[in-house]
Amino acid sequence: MTLTRSDVSRLLEAHGLSPSRALGQNFVADPNTVRKIVRLAMVQPGDLVVEVGGGLGSLTLALLEAGARVTVVEKDRWLVPVLGEVLSERAPGAPVRVVQADAMVLDWSALLEGGPWSLVANLPYNVATPLVADLLDRVPAVVAMTVMVQKEAADRLVAGPGSPAYGAVSVKVAYWAEARLLASVPSSVFVPRPRVASAVVGIRRRAVPALSPAVAGPEELFRVVRAGFAQRRKMLRRSLAVLGAGPSCFEAAGVGPSARPEELSLSQWGALAAALRDAAVAPEAGR
Repeated sequence: MTLTRSDVSRLLEAHGLSPSRALGQNFVADPNTVRKIVRLAMVQPGDLVVEVGGGLGSLTLALLEAGARVTVVEKDRWLVPVLGEVLSERAPGAPVRVVQADAMVLDWSALLEGGPWSLVANLPYNVATPLVADLLDRVPAVVAMTVMVQKEAADRLVAGPGSPAYGAVSVKVAYWAEARLLASVPSSVFVPRPRVASAVVGIRRRAVPALSPAVAGPEELFRVVRAGFAQRRKMLRRSLAVLGAGPSCFEAAGVGPSARPEELSLSQWGALAAALRDAAVAPEAGR
């Protein structure tokens, strides 16, 4: 049912379309790859699945083959009618709807009724990381994600302390979810062929965040994390000075002031956020 390389080329030529670099479009043109993604996502009949960047429908068709009920979000207005044509021809009567929208500004609560939902997608490279972060922050209805992204982005999503790829988004993912690298994907399965490798990442939302709100809520935690990684080559005593972190904060958190951001675990970031909060409250309490 899904699309081969010749199908993708034929559709693009027939409709006078070419992949948009501005939209980060690289269409999957390999049935084995999209079916593998669906298997890795453990999609079951009747599952509610949202796909971002449906393109020409390669992954959409594989999801429908597995029995999912699919909502596709596609930004490119020129692709939407082609996608609709492909779905009507290859999966007539299937439980699928196509929504033309920008996933980065979409009203997700209005789109995703009921639930729980899974995101299964070949994400455009230019929005992959911010979209995953935004969904974790704002859309609890999405309880699992299986996303194909640029390998560099995949490494950041799953990285732990001490890894060169570890950064602010790694901490955010660890706070909300558990993530792991599921598969590597060669550039040869795409049209056009990207200059970078891709990978599939699985992300499953935790029932509760990894840190108790009593330690640090998400806003205060990520405020400290962003400040720390904004100058990742500097010691934390310098990068967090902008937030008023003095020696007493580091001592209270049990974190060395000469530590660098990539060395800290999630619990250590939480301890720093709590110490900064307590230091701000203490002077007010003494007034």
